[in-house]
Amino acid sequence: MPIYRTGKTKNGVNHYKIRINYVDEHGKKRQITRAVFGAEEAKELERRLTENIKSEGENSLKKLTVQQLHDEFIGIKKYEVRETTISKYSCTYRYFIESQYSNVFLDKLTVKSLQNWKLSLEQKKLSLNTKKFAFNYFKSLYIYAVKMDYIQVNPFLKLSNFKDPLSVKKKMKVYTPQEFNLFANAAWKIANEREVMHQDLSEWNFYVFFNVAFYTGLRKGEIYALKWNDIDGSYLTVSRTMTQRMSGGDRETPPKNKSSARTIQMPLPLIEILAEHKKRQIQADLVGDDYRICGGEISIRDNTVQRRKEEYAKLAGLHVITLHSFRHTHVSVLANAGINIQEIARRLGHVRIEMTWNTYSHMYPREEEKAVDIFNKSA
Repeated sequence: MPIYRTGKTKNGVNHYKIRINYVDEHGKKRQITRAVFGAEEAKELERRLTENIKSEGENSLKKLTVQQLHDEFIGIKKYEVRETTISKYSCTYRYFIESQYSNVFLDKLTVKSLQNWKLSLEQKKLSLNTKKFAFNYFKSLYIYAVKMDYIQVNPFLKLSNFKDPLSVKKKMKVYTPQEFNLFANAAWKIANEREVMHQDLSEWNFYVFFNVAFYTGLRKGEIYALKWNDIDGSYLTVSRTMTQRMSGGDRETPPKNKSSARTIQMPLPLIEILAEHKKRQIQADLVGDDYRICGGEISIRDNTVQRRKEEYAKLAGLHVITLHSFRHTHVSVLANAGINIQEIARRLGHVRIEMTWNTYSHMYPREEEKAVDIFNKSA
């Protein structure tokens, strides 16, 4: 059999290898191996490879267009990365690559043509991050092509990514503990007024959301996915995340990576906030295994959270920060208190401590005098 099952993904999808034996134009026995996810995909790829060899010979294996490479790459990656990542890949290809290169054969794409592609993006009003992502995705396609023996040389290896020599790294905007207290008090005031005047308990969901973000450093998708059975006394367990889709129907998935599945201890203020919120949810008959902490049957909506964030900041007289900056705020409080980077990485669910250090090392206060004093005392 030319198709071999080699394993499964964490979602239970089978991984296959397709092995095709053939005789080249010189009478020598050859073999080609490809990898793919899914039984139907494996059969289709085997069929296509076999037909190509019969009709056009060995060289047909390498006559892939950029469009065909993208389609194959997405077909593999959809079992390896999150749905939001696949969507970003597809949009990047559609907006920045497809119109120029969809029908170009892989071995016809030169360093010069890629340099011209970079120049065409430079002339558009795009952010540096957008251009960098487009470059990295296009490069990833060619890394995959080399890996699969579709081409021998990756032309991207001779090019550098987009750079802005005049850019200055923006300082991370965070709240101090005192500023967050002002923010939280504004949220509490609005939620309390809504409850007293309209008997509406829903506003408390936003108050709780931002407190969870501040006290735990969870990502917003992790907070949206939280259920009451994730709380056990003073401990909170992250076992899932949620993507909210504009088309409707939230998608619940495992956490971002293996390290993102974690259990962290909560401080007393958050424990008390959650206890009060649970009482309100019980009053509204919204407590059960499948009910979200911030919402009930469905989670609070991302767009509304954004609006509330701006409303609370305005009422408190504060500058507006991004939702993700509440995660940065959590780190800032810990770093300035001298909590070691390893514990911060664990609470954040980072795969590598280096990731945490590269992002947050600037938040640690300098201790130059303390360091020198140690050596003064040792003399």
